[in-house]
Amino acid sequence: MPKLKTHKGTKRRIKVTATGKIMRPAGNKRHLKFGKSKRVLQGDNKLHEVTGGIARKIKRLLPYS
Repeated sequence: MPKLKTHKGTKRRIKVTATGKIMRPAGNKRHLKFGKSKRVLQGDNKLHEVTGGIARKIKRLLPYS
């Protein structure tokens, strides 16, 4: 059985916790920030959990995490 390759773009963007949760950063941070409140922008600094079918797809892209 050959080794499975890790998807490098996903590896850079996604963190897997010790309990197996998949965490991703929020979007909406690059431009057009003047219409958003400071509270909204600070809330986007946190990592958010990925759930459902998308989490299964990400786990397939990161076979050794």
